[in-house]
Amino acid sequence: MKAIKTIFMELALYQPDIAPNVGTLIRLGACLGIKVNIIEPCGFPFGTKDMKRAAMDYASLADIERHSSFDKFRQNRSGQRLILLTTKSASDYTAFEFRSDDILLLGQESSGVPETVHASAEARLTIPMQPGARSINVALSAAMVAGEALRQTGAFTNLLQKQI
Repeated sequence: MKAIKTIFMELALYQPDIAPNVGTLIRLGACLGIKVNIIEPCGFPFGTKDMKRAAMDYASLADIERHSSFDKFRQNRSGQRLILLTTKSASDYTAFEFRSDDILLLGQESSGVPETVHASAEARLTIPMQPGARSINVALSAAMVAGEALRQTGAFTNLLQKQI
């Protein structure tokens, strides 16, 4: 199968450490036309059984690019804003004004991103949660924020028109 043409913003996974979440995000990217950048090293061998099971047969449809380091990833950006999803922010993602070429950066499930990566983002957004809750699963967080960004930029309308 041929990869689906990316029509929207991108996801960037910073040194992901849970294979099934990467598979789920690859499937999300394939279904919504979102490129998935994998910033290595991963905390597991890329292409593990758990990742493949979560991605199902969507991996061949996804636009995936692997980067050997955060510096290599940054070199490949072309003026796109880097939007970090983090629990260390007071900025509600629903109040943010997304652009269609933004890159949504997701940290490691176990520890987020280092301060240098945090500081390099043009915006830092959070999902409001109940007091005492630490964080939402990274794949669910990406889906929530990407959904809002799709809504704001009118990309859902474009996807629906292509289905009809």
